[in-house]
Amino acid sequence: MSEPSAPGNGITLTADEALALGVRALQRIGYSDEESRVIAAHLVDAALCGYPALGLPRILTVAEHPRTKEPRRAMRIVHETPCSALIDGGNYVGFYACHRAAEIAIEKARASRFAVVGLHNSFLSGRNAYYLEMISRAGFAGMQTACGAPVVVPFGGAAPALGTNPIAFALPGDPHPFIFDMSTATTNYGDVILAKRLGEKLPEGLAVDARGLPTTDPAAALAGGILTFGGHKGYGLSVTIQALGLLAGAAIPRGQVQDFAFLFVVFDPELLVPREQFKRQLAELLLRIRSAPRQPGVAEIRIPSERAFAERERRRREGIVLERSLYERLN
Repeated sequence: MSEPSAPGNGITLTADEALALGVRALQRIGYSDEESRVIAAHLVDAALCGYPALGLPRILTVAEHPRTKEPRRAMRIVHETPCSALIDGGNYVGFYACHRAAEIAIEKARASRFAVVGLHNSFLSGRNAYYLEMISRAGFAGMQTACGAPVVVPFGGAAPALGTNPIAFALPGDPHPFIFDMSTATTNYGDVILAKRLGEKLPEGLAVDARGLPTTDPAAALAGGILTFGGHKGYGLSVTIQALGLLAGAAIPRGQVQDFAFLFVVFDPELLVPREQFKRQLAELLLRIRSAPRQPGVAEIRIPSERAFAERERRRREGIVLERSLYERLN
């Protein structure tokens, strides 16, 4: 690989250079070439879409995660019907296990036009939007939920009891699918980890320390917990997603959910309406929304996922910037 350019404290990599860097780093912690390429492709795409904390720095989190030191075994389907599967992830990192679960969901939806797939015994899944883009570009509508180990405090609480618990939806469209992916927490856990690595403060209103007091110190936030977004409403949605994880086989040792679990629901739009009719009507709906009168000072009304698609194309041309210290650790 040629020496990447280095503006300021950052290293600029092409997508191919970033992928090669990620593959090498993942191979060093025990993943095969095929597994490393699947995982690194997800992380590079996150960086391309404008989510640096969910990009290559997550390899360091994977390397340091206690479950990485535990043995892996082959993923297996523990219960199956023509339109469903419950998968034991074999302690594979979620970037790989969720990719495989999404592939299984697509295979079953192609055969049955509907599929529900649950995955457990995995960890650290990244962006739900990545898996749902796979599903929607295959022509299906989909929903995914993910719950994880407790890092988020319940509404009014002072100790973690919930995961960041994202939920995402995707619909097939032209030229891009419609994708909405959100965490029910005020911030991603990866953002807190990255802020700590870089010695940066968190914005106010995202987290509390171990005493339940507001904090902008990422180390204190890791000792305390992240808040749910939107007060009691985000909290209610987070609890619902955590409960859905039980359907996917999440384990509850010592009375508290510790396992990560993922639920995919995938269906063919033509179960309800012709696919092309739906795509046309979706395009009309989104155009109407974009064309709504704007508030003073607002340049444009954007649709969820549009920014990420545009950013992906820009960064493919201009490259991905990685902090020099992170580049050196990964290299």
